[in-house]
Amino acid sequence: MSASPKESINRTLAHVGFAFAALTILFGCGGDGGQPDREPASQARSYADLDTERLVAAGAEPGNWYTNGRDFGESYYSPLDRINAKTIGRLGFAWEYRLGTKRGLEATPIVIDGVMFTSGEYGKTYALDARNGAELWTFDPKVDGQTNRKVCCDAVNRGVAVWNGKVYVAALDGRLFALDARTGDVVWEVATIADDGRGTTSTGAPAIAGKVVVIGNSGADLDARGYISAYDLDSGEFAWRFYTVPGDPKLGFEHPELEMAAKTWDPNSRWDMGLGGTAWDALVYDPELNILYAGTGNGAPYHRADRSPDGGDNLFLTSILAINPDSGRLVWYFQTTPGDSWDYTATQPIILADLDIDGRPRKVLMQAPKNGFFYVLDRETGEFLSAENYAPQNWAKYIDSETGAATVDSDAAHYASGMKLVTPSVIGAHAWHPMAYSPKSGLVYIPTIDAANYFFDPTVGHEYRPGLRNEGIIMFFAGNPMLPGADIPADFLEQVDSLGTLDVMPDMNPRGILRAWDPVQQKLAWEYETAGPFDRSGVLATAGGLVIQGTVPGYLLAMDDATGEILREIKISSSVVAAPMSYEIDGEQYIAVMAGIGGGVYTFAPPPESAAWRYGNAGRIIVFKLDGGPMPELEPLPPLEPLPEPPELTASADVIARGEQLYMSTCIFCHLGVGRGYPQDLRRMTQERHTAFNDIVLKGALRPLGMPQWDDVFAEEDVDAIHAFIISRAWDSYNAEQERNK
Repeated sequence: MSASPKESINRTLAHVGFAFAALTILFGCGGDGGQPDREPASQARSYADLDTERLVAAGAEPGNWYTNGRDFGESYYSPLDRINAKTIGRLGFAWEYRLGTKRGLEATPIVIDGVMFTSGEYGKTYALDARNGAELWTFDPKVDGQTNRKVCCDAVNRGVAVWNGKVYVAALDGRLFALDARTGDVVWEVATIADDGRGTTSTGAPAIAGKVVVIGNSGADLDARGYISAYDLDSGEFAWRFYTVPGDPKLGFEHPELEMAAKTWDPNSRWDMGLGGTAWDALVYDPELNILYAGTGNGAPYHRADRSPDGGDNLFLTSILAINPDSGRLVWYFQTTPGDSWDYTATQPIILADLDIDGRPRKVLMQAPKNGFFYVLDRETGEFLSAENYAPQNWAKYIDSETGAATVDSDAAHYASGMKLVTPSVIGAHAWHPMAYSPKSGLVYIPTIDAANYFFDPTVGHEYRPGLRNEGIIMFFAGNPMLPGADIPADFLEQVDSLGTLDVMPDMNPRGILRAWDPVQQKLAWEYETAGPFDRSGVLATAGGLVIQGTVPGYLLAMDDATGEILREIKISSSVVAAPMSYEIDGEQYIAVMAGIGGGVYTFAPPPESAAWRYGNAGRIIVFKLDGGPMPELEPLPPLEPLPEPPELTASADVIARGEQLYMSTCIFCHLGVGRGYPQDLRRMTQERHTAFNDIVLKGALRPLGMPQWDDVFAEEDVDAIHAFIISRAWDSYNAEQERNK
């Protein structure tokens, strides 16, 4: 007996999670010069000659950019000032390097002594002459396309670490490499994933922490268990691993901190599901205090009622951890969102700085996590100093002024008893995009989104899907249309209507905003609304009084750091989400940015307002300098070809409905189907692809191209049903297009 329409849609939506939210928004090669003809500039030192003494004294060499954020505090601030408000009109094109990818680029390049090091998709790594973009070497970790089954948000990589002649990079499949900085040859390689059976990958940049290099993992939207692993810098020998959430207490604990953490979980928690807490970004090391700081992620599944039924704060989810890198032991911790049920990760970039607070200097840690509050902590002791919301929020009643502990507004935010409208949204008030702190202006510049989500859990408990997505809830953005054609139960829509709007955010349409925030006064200095609701990119601040930011529509913006006034706008015809950086060679200041959209809501579907939609998503490093040339024009993409006529649809309505359920729970996270996306819009498959569909899905015929093999998840009849649903939707789109063109 088949399930009722309501039961069917509830099962489907319980697995849809973030892709459902994304769909409600998104509607329905080498460098220029080959090998250089001479050595890069400033070769008095060896390649990547960086050590602790030099890093701590980064201010003495402002022309270098040593870490992802330039200094050990990861400020994304350049002390260079030749490019400033008076000279910005002279900024022009210097050079570009094309990476031969159409996937997201999220790294910020490192430049040391005239050599640029950076990374792209899957952890591919590049060394270039920073004067002209001439390629010195490239490294490809050759990640099996099967790993793409485990990615949340594209096969991205957020950068490399450089130290004492080596370049460290993590591949998507969790292998950590040490490369010779001069040649790109592998010095050592280690596998960092402790359980290959889970949906675990690595997308963040490694961090150098004393005598070790550390890397976290990602996959809390699947079934990963979070941990941070440390390896000897020279040999790659395993040093320690810090788990961010406990395992089943009946099996014992890997280290003593977990015994304490387990007391904040239901003893009958879903230990089998990993529980999340992944440290996929936000690894920062203070060499003066010898402390490694790590932000941790959301719970898996999202709803605390599913993963820890009796409640609890669920340590160390959504927390900032301070760890001694010599021993791997915890120094202190601070949790930003107790009992997280909203994907409010604390993996957002952390900045270390020295601020005068209450009349005395303090060594502080600053973070603007997804939950909408800006936190300032004493980074030596973990003492809470202050927090205020930098974006609209309704999940917390208040933050305790002494401890910093948040009190959750259960009436507004807990959705065990029914749908709730909560802000910030599931993508966060601030995501991974680097913010910048200028000690000159005293402001932090935060790429922000004001948005709200409807959250709903249609099932009691959660059916665990090993190695696959396990958010387990329904969520979609307020202010946007529902998924076209979705069979949403009437009482579901009635609940939406009854919730109305939020008092803290009466305009429910998402807005992208760059906010300049005073971290001492905890107040807004200025804000600039971006071109689109999800147009947010990383930020660079400079001593020239500038804030530099790329945009999704394809521009480089230069703003006055005190007022937000736009001083210069350069059309680059490439979408940008990464943070720019600045360096200097022989007295010439450069600004560089990696351009290529991907990750988050743009994982596989660039929106029509993006440069990627109009010009393609060819990944580039673009570099500017004073008195450079005009920006090269890119050829617009041709109009989309008409949809091809699909094959004959012979499947029954029940088979198509079954295919929809399977597609929505698994396939849609990559194949959003909006025309310009990558991978392919399946409505546009050729007849040859339709014929080979089962071989592609079950036998891995396109595995070398990144299409995973699914024979361990789907039976042949499942794939037939999925194919029938794709054909059905293709016919719907084809017929609609034919009708429009009459």
